Amino acid sequence: MSYRVFTINPGSTSTKIALFQGSECLFSKNVAHDAAELSKFGSMAGQLPYRRDMILGILKDAGIALENIDAFVGRGGGLLSVEGGTYEITDLILLHARTCANGVVHPATLGPQLAKEFADQYGGKAMVVNPPDVDELQDLARMTGIKGVYRTVHLHALNLKETAIRHSKNVMHKKYGECNYIVCHIGGGISVSAHSHGKMIDGYDIVGGEGPMAPTRCGAVSVYDLLDFMEREKADAAAVRKLCTRTGGFVSHLGISDAVEVTKRAEKGDPYAAMVWNAMIYQIEKGIGSMAAVLKGHVDGILLGGGMVHSRDLVSRITESCSFIAPVYAYPGEFEMEAMAQGAIRVLDGEEEYKVYTGRKVFEKFGFENEA
Repeated sequence: MSYRVFTINPGSTSTKIALFQGSECLFSKNVAHDAAELSKFGSMAGQLPYRRDMILGILKDAGIALENIDAFVGRGGGLLSVEGGTYEITDLILLHARTCANGVVHPATLGPQLAKEFADQYGGKAMVVNPPDVDELQDLARMTGIKGVYRTVHLHALNLKETAIRHSKNVMHKKYGECNYIVCHIGGGISVSAHSHGKMIDGYDIVGGEGPMAPTRCGAVSVYDLLDFMEREKADAAAVRKLCTRTGGFVSHLGISDAVEVTKRAEKGDPYAAMVWNAMIYQIEKGIGSMAAVLKGHVDGILLGGGMVHSRDLVSRITESCSFIAPVYAYPGEFEMEAMAQGAIRVLDGEEEYKVYTGRKVFEKFGFENEA
């Protein structure tokens, strides 16, 4: 059966929507929002009617009815850590989305709320697929050298997993759960992750300042050097958090986040731009090498996704450095809307079952610590 799935992805300055019939995208729209308009709303919840009415207006103009939709999928947000998979939107998911239970206030929290509202009004299921809060780390990956401090990893889970699922089916002719991969999302943020038999068992926390530098992210920096920087620049904790997600990387060095512009400057002989670009690729390569060790060398492929994978220079250099580990495959761009639709379809088809959102973190602390 060819299911009809409507996907909703609210972002900081845009709302993406798409209608799928099976794997075919029948309609898609990316609507930019004026920052001044959004600033009028006193809270994230205040944006809900605005974005809902905007979506309905676009669909009306396009002549698209929602009464015959099998599933509405909203980009997840605000949830406590979960195992990867597809979740039916429950009252608990709605509560945690509305209250930003994980402490992260982001428009993605509107995704489950919009999906559920549409499903209740027009019929169909309401779902979230591989939300940003996916946590499948193996225990060894959680431990740090400070008692009571554990690693948590925020990654582009939706796109990383969809890339691996597609590659498994189309290239390996196997199930995702039968393969081992190193999967990278190389865009405004850079995720490098190890996937073992369907689980994302390790990776770098792109929110917390781990891994390679990226266009807007500082990447890994020595704690000692960071403390020196804070003293020298009189920077507080808020400024350092911004370096991890908004003002680091290309922005810190060159004042821009546009990777195309950085490569143009490098090609024209700008030594600073060249060093920043080359260092970023070098750090990605190091990250891939570390994930190969996590997988004990049993790697079926190195999969590269994200906007910067359109760069032939980046792909060729990573291939040159890392193909001794496993074949390198490039999947430029992202599959977020497709990933949400396919996650829903796998459940509707009976290929996968719903995961249950418990409202409890996947990991709090190790059991042996209760005995210490």
